[in-house]
Parts: sequence; C-alpha cells; structure tokens
Amino acid sequence: MSTVYAITGAVIFDGENWHENAALVVEHGTVKSIEATSVLTADIRRVEMNGGKLVPGFIDVQVNGGGGVLLNDGPSIDAIRTICDAHFAFGTTALLPTLITDTPETTAAAIAASKAAAQEKVAGFIGLHLEGPHLSVSHKGTHDPKLIRPMDDADLIAIIEAVQEIPVLLTTVAPETVSPEKIKAMVDAGVIVSLGHSGASYETALAAQAAGASMVTHLFNAMSQLGHRSPGVVGATLQSGELSAGLIADGFHVDKASMSIALRAKQGPAKIFLVTDAMSTIGTDITSFTLNGRTITRAGGRLTLEDGTLAGADLDMISAVRFVHQQLGLTLDESLRMASLYPAQSIHIDHTHGRLLPGYEANIVHLTENLDVDHVWIGGDLHYAR
Repeated sequence: MSTVYAITGAVIFDGENWHENAALVVEHGTVKSIEATSVLTADIRRVEMNGGKLVPGFIDVQVNGGGGVLLNDGPSIDAIRTICDAHFAFGTTALLPTLITDTPETTAAAIAASKAAAQEKVAGFIGLHLEGPHLSVSHKGTHDPKLIRPMDDADLIAIIEAVQEIPVLLTTVAPETVSPEKIKAMVDAGVIVSLGHSGASYETALAAQAAGASMVTHLFNAMSQLGHRSPGVVGATLQSGELSAGLIADGFHVDKASMSIALRAKQGPAKIFLVTDAMSTIGTDITSFTLNGRTITRAGGRLTLEDGTLAGADLDMISAVRFVHQQLGLTLDESLRMASLYPAQSIHIDHTHGRLLPGYEANIVHLTENLDVDHVWIGGDLHYAR
C-alpha cells in the first residue's frame, strides 16, 4: 500500500467524536488527519468504503491464544505471530499474548519469544502478560496449583531485566503473596502490575495500589468479592480511582447486572475496559484442547475443565463490544472506548494507540452497520479484509 492514502466512504470515530463526509488520511503508518472529503487533493490515493464506520483498533491485554495455539503450549515467535493473526479478523490490532502460571522454564521461553517478537516487530504484538505464577492458591481458577509459587529475588530480577527489551510487560500477582516492596521495584523498573487470582483484603489491595499496582485482572473472577463488612479486591477496584480493571463481557464470567453495577460504581480516572481472556479456540472450530495436561471443553460459548471451572473464554473483542453495547445498553462510543482507548490507558500507550488522531498509529477497524469487522489496518497496512 502506498505511504499516503485516504480512507473514504465511512463515518469516522476518532475516539471521542464522530466525523461524517470525512476522510481518514494515513501517512507513513500513522494518522495524518481527518478532513472533509470535499477538500482532498486529486493526487491522493483513495480507499473507498461502502458505508460503515472507521474506529480505533481494539487492544486486548489478556490473550492466552488463538488460531489453535496457546502460548503456554510452546512459547515461540511463531506462536505469538499465529495468535496475533487469529485476532485481526475480530478487530484486535494490538494485544498482549498471555502466559498463565507455568514452570520457570516455560516462563523464560515466553520472555525470550516476546523479546524476539518485539525485535522483529510482529504485527499486532505490543508486549507480554505474565498471569502468574505468583498468585493465591485459594483463588487459582484454572491455574495449576502445583505451579503457583511465591516470588523470590531471582523472579524479581528476571522480570525487571525482561521489561528492558519488551515494549509492554504486564504481570498479574496476588498482593497477599507479593510484597509492596517487590511491587514497587517492578513498577519503578517499568513493569505494569495487576492484581488478580487473589483473596486479599480491601486494605491489602489498596496497599498494593499505593506501591504502584495500577490494574486488576478480570474483575470479579478469581478474587475476593465485595462484602458489606469486607470489600475485598472488588471493592478496592471500584473505590480506587487509580486501579483500572479488565472485564470479560461474555455473559458467563460475570452477570450482566454485576457488570452494570460495577460500571456505574467505578471511581475514575481509571476505567473498566474489555478483555477477551481468549484461548486457542478463537478463529477455529476446535471443540477441546489441553492446558497443563488438563482437558478443556468448548461448548455453548463456554470453556470449562472437567469440574465445570471456567477456563479462559471463547470470546473475541468485537463480540465483547457488541455485548456491552447491545446487552448492557452502553452507547457505541463508550463500548468502543472500552475496547481501544481505555485498555491503551491501562498499559500507558494512549499517546499512540486508542484514538484516530494526528500522530497516532494507523490501527484502524472498519465496521459494517451491523458491527461486523470488515477491514483491519495495522500501522497503515491492510491485514484483514472480510
């Protein structure tokens, strides 16, 4: 594709406002401008859309797999590329491949693969999410309890060294097992620390936030709940304006009423945003797979272990957007921000991602009037067309 072109024929959402009869001008992989179609010069190449909407590309900070691949099964640059490729068709233009609790060797392999993906600039890859192994066994969810362990000094050094070569490094920890001092050391080095798989008290969660933790992993799931005398991690998340939170909006992980209550209750400026927690099923028709030697079954939109425990999600980002828009009644503007701007803010890349404004990455999704993904551009290059 030429280095300068204009996408026309669709209304444009820049992350805040809608523009009609306008063109999105892309130059050298970034957004140059949004301007009236009538003033485009005759020499600029036009890419004509037949209606629909141009919106900022979706950002997913919790993606375990896709395209038949789980990162845990064999962390490599090829696995990361396959996962990223699988999510393009659902509007995700930037994601964090996520490694759930595993052995030190597998964790080291995921870090090495992420460094390689960053060096090779794999399309869609923006960093790594290490979800564990420093979690609470009491709130393990689908994580293998035999692999959950405390964070020692060697673990701390490894993650601090890793963030020097990975654009975004996010780690989920349980604050009752990882001290505020270790959290502060990671944050000072540039690691984004999220709280999750935790039975921590409200006070312990807020102490972790004071130490620098800035996010909560899959709100409501695998954490201490909001009680009238014990607000727990959920209460700390809603009360603190400094903790953002991912939300799995598939109708299985969290009840619709709980989602709506949380969205109304959340203190800002930090926001609740959408994550998929997607597994290898995305972009495939597979009906089962294994994780750490355990069989996970896909049925009725759910992924479960033999005992019925939810094991990640069979969810893509455009489906999550449609869910909060159509089932919760959020405006389309806010639903789109929950998939783009708010996750960008949570991992501190909102100066380049999450909006379609001059100087931002030309990560663009073209949606039909029915909110189906029609085209996807990453860095100005077309990566998916329906």
